[in-house]
Amino acid sequence: MASYDIYSGGIMPNGFTKFQKIKIIIMRMVAVFIANGLAVIGAGSLIGIDTVSSVLLAGSLGVIKVAEALARAYIDDGKITIDEINESFAIMDKKKK
Repeated sequence: MASYDIYSGGIMPNGFTKFQKIKIIIMRMVAVFIANGLAVIGAGSLIGIDTVSSVLLAGSLGVIKVAEALARAYIDDGKITIDEINESFAIMDKKKK
C-alpha cells in the first residue's frame, strides 16, 4: 500500500521525482512571496516607502528565508526529502499550532 503525504491542500504519494519536488518548491515559493508581499501593503505607506517597493522587499525576504532553510537541508546530506521541504516552508507558517 502506498503512503501519502498531504501538502498544499492536496494528497500526493510519497516518492516524488526531482521534477515534482522542484515544482512543489516553486509553487510554494510563489505563495510565500504573495503572502509576505500582501501583508505589508499598508505598512510601507505609513513609513514613506512606495507600495511596489515594500511588496517586493517583503516578498523577497520571505523567499530568501525559505531558500536558506532548503540550502541548509541540502548541505546536511546532499538531498532534499519532502519532509525537509515541508520543514523549510513551516518557518513561514503563521498559524498557531
